[in-house]
Amino acid sequence: MSSLRKWLLSGLLVLVPLIITLSVLDWVVSTLDKTLNILPAAWMPERWLGWHIPGLGVLFALAVVLTIGAFASNFVGNKLVNWWHALLHRIPVVRSIYSGVKQVSDTLFSEKGNAFRKALLVQWPREGMWTIGFLTGQPGGDVASHLPPDCLSVYVPTTPNPTGGYFVILKRTDCIELNMTVDEALTYVISMGVILPGSSGHPTKVGRPLAAPRSQV
Repeated sequence: MSSLRKWLLSGLLVLVPLIITLSVLDWVVSTLDKTLNILPAAWMPERWLGWHIPGLGVLFALAVVLTIGAFASNFVGNKLVNWWHALLHRIPVVRSIYSGVKQVSDTLFSEKGNAFRKALLVQWPREGMWTIGFLTGQPGGDVASHLPPDCLSVYVPTTPNPTGGYFVILKRTDCIELNMTVDEALTYVISMGVILPGSSGHPTKVGRPLAAPRSQV
Protein backbone atom coordinates (compact mmCIF):
# COMPACT_ATOMS: atom_id res chain seq x y z
CA MET A 1 0.00 0.00 0.00
CA SER A 2 2.85 2.38 0.78
CA SER A 3 4.31 1.79 -2.69
CA LEU A 4 0.94 2.42 -4.34
CA ARG A 5 0.53 5.64 -2.38
CA LYS A 6 4.01 6.77 -3.38
CA TRP A 7 3.36 5.98 -7.05
CA LEU A 8 0.02 7.81 -6.93
CA LEU A 9 1.55 10.96 -5.45
CA SER A 10 4.46 10.83 -7.91
CA GLY A 11 2.02 10.51 -10.81
CA LEU A 12 -0.04 13.44 -9.55
CA LEU A 13 3.07 15.58 -9.19
CA VAL A 14 3.89 14.92 -12.83
CA LEU A 15 0.40 15.16 -14.34
CA VAL A 16 -1.29 17.98 -12.39
CA PRO A 17 1.11 20.80 -13.43
CA LEU A 18 1.12 19.50 -17.01
CA ILE A 19 -2.68 19.30 -17.22
CA ILE A 20 -3.14 22.76 -15.72
CA THR A 21 -0.54 24.26 -18.07
CA LEU A 22 -2.14 22.66 -21.13
CA SER A 23 -5.60 23.78 -19.99
CA VAL A 24 -4.46 27.38 -19.62
CA LEU A 25 -2.75 27.33 -23.02
CA ASP A 26 -5.85 25.79 -24.59
CA TRP A 27 -8.02 28.53 -23.08
CA VAL A 28 -5.68 31.27 -24.31
CA VAL A 29 -5.46 29.86 -27.83
CA SER A 30 -9.23 29.22 -28.09
CA THR A 31 -9.99 32.73 -26.81
CA LEU A 32 -7.62 34.40 -29.26
CA ASP A 33 -8.93 32.19 -32.06
CA LYS A 34 -12.27 33.94 -31.65
CA THR A 35 -10.72 37.15 -32.96
CA LEU A 36 -11.24 35.69 -36.43
CA ASN A 37 -14.97 36.22 -35.92
CA ILE A 38 -14.51 39.92 -36.67
CA LEU A 39 -13.75 39.02 -40.28
CA PRO A 40 -16.57 38.84 -42.84
CA ALA A 41 -17.84 35.32 -43.52
CA ALA A 42 -16.33 35.37 -47.02
CA TRP A 43 -12.88 36.08 -45.58
CA MET A 44 -12.87 33.31 -42.98
CA PRO A 45 -9.88 30.96 -43.49
CA GLU A 46 -12.13 27.89 -43.24
CA ARG A 47 -14.09 29.22 -46.22
CA TRP A 48 -11.18 29.14 -48.68
CA LEU A 49 -8.93 26.56 -46.99
CA GLY A 50 -11.63 24.00 -46.33
CA TRP A 51 -10.55 23.21 -42.75
CA HIS A 52 -9.95 24.90 -39.42
CA ILE A 53 -6.35 25.66 -38.41
CA PRO A 54 -5.98 25.88 -34.60
CA GLY A 55 -3.95 28.85 -33.50
CA LEU A 56 -4.54 30.91 -36.63
CA GLY A 57 -6.54 33.37 -34.56
CA VAL A 58 -3.51 33.89 -32.31
CA LEU A 59 -1.43 34.96 -35.30
CA PHE A 60 -4.27 37.16 -36.50
CA ALA A 61 -4.61 38.83 -33.07
CA LEU A 62 -0.85 39.40 -32.93
CA ALA A 63 -0.91 40.92 -36.40
CA VAL A 64 -3.79 43.24 -35.43
CA VAL A 65 -1.99 44.41 -32.28
CA LEU A 66 1.27 45.02 -34.16
CA THR A 67 -0.56 46.88 -36.92
CA ILE A 68 -2.39 49.13 -34.47
CA GLY A 69 0.85 49.73 -32.55
CA ALA A 70 2.73 50.66 -35.72
CA PHE A 71 -0.10 52.96 -36.82
CA ALA A 72 -0.34 54.65 -33.40
CA SER A 73 3.42 55.24 -33.34
CA ASN A 74 3.51 57.53 -36.37
CA PHE A 75 2.43 61.17 -36.43
CA VAL A 76 -0.95 60.73 -38.13
CA GLY A 77 -1.88 57.68 -36.08
CA ASN A 78 -0.93 59.43 -32.85
CA LYS A 79 -3.20 62.35 -33.73
CA LEU A 80 -6.11 60.00 -34.44
CA VAL A 81 -5.55 58.08 -31.19
CA ASN A 82 -5.52 61.34 -29.22
CA TRP A 83 -8.75 62.39 -30.97
CA TRP A 84 -10.30 59.02 -30.06
CA HIS A 85 -9.25 59.40 -26.41
CA ALA A 86 -10.73 62.91 -26.29
CA LEU A 87 -14.01 61.63 -27.77
CA LEU A 88 -14.34 58.84 -25.20
CA HIS A 89 -13.61 61.27 -22.38
CA ARG A 90 -16.68 63.31 -23.43
CA ILE A 91 -19.14 60.41 -23.11
CA PRO A 92 -20.78 60.09 -19.65
CA VAL A 93 -20.24 56.79 -17.80
CA VAL A 94 -17.85 55.62 -20.53
CA ARG A 95 -15.53 58.46 -19.55
CA SER A 96 -15.13 57.30 -15.94
CA ILE A 97 -14.55 53.65 -16.89
CA TYR A 98 -12.24 54.34 -19.81
CA SER A 99 -10.09 56.91 -18.01
CA GLY A 100 -9.49 54.58 -15.06
CA VAL A 101 -8.59 51.61 -17.26
CA LYS A 102 -6.41 53.84 -19.44
CA GLN A 103 -4.41 55.13 -16.49
CA VAL A 104 -3.82 51.62 -15.15
CA SER A 105 -2.78 50.26 -18.56
CA ASP A 106 -0.45 53.21 -19.15
CA THR A 107 1.18 52.57 -15.79
CA LEU A 108 1.57 48.83 -16.37
CA PHE A 109 2.62 48.75 -20.03
CA SER A 110 4.30 52.08 -20.61
CA GLU A 111 8.09 52.01 -20.78
CA LYS A 112 8.11 54.96 -18.38
CA GLY A 113 5.72 53.35 -15.91
CA ASN A 114 6.81 52.55 -12.35
CA ALA A 115 4.27 49.87 -11.50
CA PHE A 116 5.54 46.62 -10.02
CA ARG A 117 9.18 47.69 -10.37
CA LYS A 118 10.23 46.62 -6.87
CA ALA A 119 9.33 43.76 -4.55
CA LEU A 120 8.92 44.84 -0.94
CA LEU A 121 8.63 43.15 2.42
CA VAL A 122 5.90 44.79 4.50
CA GLN A 123 4.06 44.09 7.73
CA TRP A 124 0.51 43.10 6.79
CA PRO A 125 -2.26 42.82 7.94
CA ARG A 126 -0.86 43.74 11.34
CA GLU A 127 2.47 44.45 12.96
CA GLY A 128 4.53 41.30 13.36
CA MET A 129 3.05 39.57 10.28
CA TRP A 130 5.07 39.91 7.10
CA THR A 131 4.14 39.52 3.46
CA ILE A 132 5.36 40.54 0.01
CA GLY A 133 4.06 43.68 -1.68
CA PHE A 134 4.89 45.57 -4.85
CA LEU A 135 5.76 49.22 -5.18
CA THR A 136 3.29 51.02 -7.44
CA GLY A 137 4.33 54.64 -6.87
CA GLN A 138 3.84 57.48 -4.43
CA PRO A 139 0.59 59.03 -3.14
CA GLY A 140 -0.50 62.18 -4.90
CA GLY A 141 -3.23 64.77 -4.95
CA ASP A 142 -5.25 65.50 -1.84
CA VAL A 143 -4.37 62.07 -0.42
CA ALA A 144 -0.71 63.05 -0.06
CA SER A 145 -1.62 66.22 1.88
CA HIS A 146 -3.16 64.12 4.68
CA LEU A 147 -0.26 61.67 5.00
CA PRO A 148 3.13 61.84 6.69
CA PRO A 149 5.95 62.78 4.33
CA ASP A 150 7.78 60.13 2.33
CA CYS A 151 5.06 57.50 1.92
CA LEU A 152 4.76 54.80 -0.73
CA SER A 153 1.84 53.22 -2.56
CA VAL A 154 2.04 49.44 -2.24
CA TYR A 155 -0.03 46.63 -3.76
CA VAL A 156 -0.33 43.56 -1.52
CA PRO A 157 -1.47 40.54 -3.61
CA THR A 158 -3.47 37.61 -2.34
CA THR A 159 -2.38 33.97 -2.61
CA PRO A 160 -2.51 32.00 -4.85
CA ASN A 161 -4.34 34.47 -7.12
CA PRO A 162 -2.26 37.67 -7.26
CA THR A 163 -4.82 39.51 -9.41
CA GLY A 164 -6.78 40.20 -6.24
CA GLY A 165 -5.25 42.11 -3.37
CA TYR A 166 -5.12 45.32 -1.37
CA PHE A 167 -3.86 48.81 -2.06
CA VAL A 168 -2.14 50.27 1.00
CA ILE A 169 -0.07 53.37 1.72
CA LEU A 170 2.92 52.85 3.99
CA LYS A 171 5.83 54.88 5.30
CA ARG A 172 9.00 54.33 3.34
CA THR A 173 10.79 53.29 6.54
CA ASP A 174 8.20 50.51 7.05
CA CYS A 175 9.08 48.90 3.71
CA ILE A 176 12.08 46.70 2.99
CA GLU A 177 13.27 46.34 -0.59
CA LEU A 178 13.90 42.71 -1.45
CA ASN A 179 16.87 41.54 -3.47
CA MET A 180 14.71 39.64 -5.96
CA THR A 181 13.00 40.38 -9.25
CA VAL A 182 9.28 41.05 -9.53
CA ASP A 183 8.85 37.74 -11.38
CA GLU A 184 10.58 35.84 -8.57
CA ALA A 185 8.41 37.58 -5.98
CA LEU A 186 5.21 36.80 -7.92
CA THR A 187 6.24 33.15 -8.21
CA TYR A 188 6.91 33.08 -4.48
CA VAL A 189 3.44 34.52 -3.77
CA ILE A 190 1.58 32.28 -6.23
CA SER A 191 3.28 29.15 -4.89
CA MET A 192 2.33 30.14 -1.32
CA GLY A 193 6.00 30.21 -0.36
CA VAL A 194 6.78 26.76 -1.72
CA ILE A 195 9.00 27.90 -4.63
CA LEU A 196 11.87 29.85 -3.13
CA PRO A 197 13.35 32.83 -5.01
CA GLY A 198 16.79 32.50 -6.54
CA SER A 199 18.26 29.99 -8.92
CA SER A 200 19.91 28.07 -6.09
CA GLY A 201 16.53 27.22 -4.57
CA HIS A 202 17.19 29.28 -1.42
CA PRO A 203 15.73 32.65 -0.40
CA THR A 204 17.80 35.65 -1.41
CA LYS A 205 19.10 37.96 1.27
CA VAL A 206 16.62 40.60 2.40
CA GLY A 207 17.57 44.04 1.16
CA ARG A 208 17.90 47.35 2.89
CA PRO A 209 15.05 49.53 4.22
CA LEU A 210 13.74 51.96 1.65
CA ALA A 211 14.67 54.81 3.95
CA ALA A 212 18.22 54.60 2.60
CA PRO A 213 18.89 57.45 0.13
CA ARG A 214 20.02 55.11 -2.64
CA SER A 215 16.67 53.25 -2.56
CA GLN A 216 14.48 56.29 -3.01
CA VAL A 217 12.08 56.31 -5.93
